[in-house]
Amino acid sequence: MEKRLKGLKIYNTIVGFVLLVQGIVMWAISNSSKLPVTTLYTKWNEVLRMPQPVLENLTEWRLGPIVASFLIISGLFLLGSAYVWRKKYEGQIQKGVNLFRWMEYSITSSLMIVVIAMLCGVYDLSSLIMIFSLNACMILFGWVMEIHNQTTKKVDWTSYIFGCFAGAVPWIIMGLYFFNAVSSNAEAVPTFVYAIFWTLLVSFNVFAVNMVLQYKKIGKWKDYIYGEYAYITLSLVAKALLAWQVWGGTLR
Repeated sequence: MEKRLKGLKIYNTIVGFVLLVQGIVMWAISNSSKLPVTTLYTKWNEVLRMPQPVLENLTEWRLGPIVASFLIISGLFLLGSAYVWRKKYEGQIQKGVNLFRWMEYSITSSLMIVVIAMLCGVYDLSSLIMIFSLNACMILFGWVMEIHNQTTKKVDWTSYIFGCFAGAVPWIIMGLYFFNAVSSNAEAVPTFVYAIFWTLLVSFNVFAVNMVLQYKKIGKWKDYIYGEYAYITLSLVAKALLAWQVWGGTLR
């Protein structure tokens, strides 16, 4: 076990460093591309003599720093698991839990989903807040899943099911915007947005599949540490895919 945990430390270090460097580079080489953040406030219409919703531009968010931030945060968490809180991390791993993973994902994957939503045309601040929050809830249900099943003889899938529901809603919303844009004018949707939508949809679902394989103890996933390696690899791939597709499409 000591040897295997040492190997996990090395892998956390390598992937954490790769993500951190990518984040720093992304921040440095990205242009100042921005997307609008809007809201609808109800105001009195003197002509109609009744309240009417009015679209207002609240601000603009630079994509570069947002994309760089989920790479940097992920890298710091992996390096923290390798060195700063290594004993707690390894203690949890031996029990079949990794709460540090869920902490990190609740922030980074939620930032990722906000970026995807904005690229699909979701600019409303309230919608973006709810999309971020629903995705964070999905991740935190993963936290509950691992904690709850420490005390059960048979796997209880309740938290997993609730998490899938919470995680599906943002994708349904983004799908409505994406497919409406495509049906209205397919040429108006950049190719890189097509690629981001489908590749990240698949990537997000592979995380859920990894958890099923862990708890079903199928093949190599009987070993929790193997599943941990898979989570780390999937995190690297998903974040790098989104980051460099966004950079190639709009930030270069």
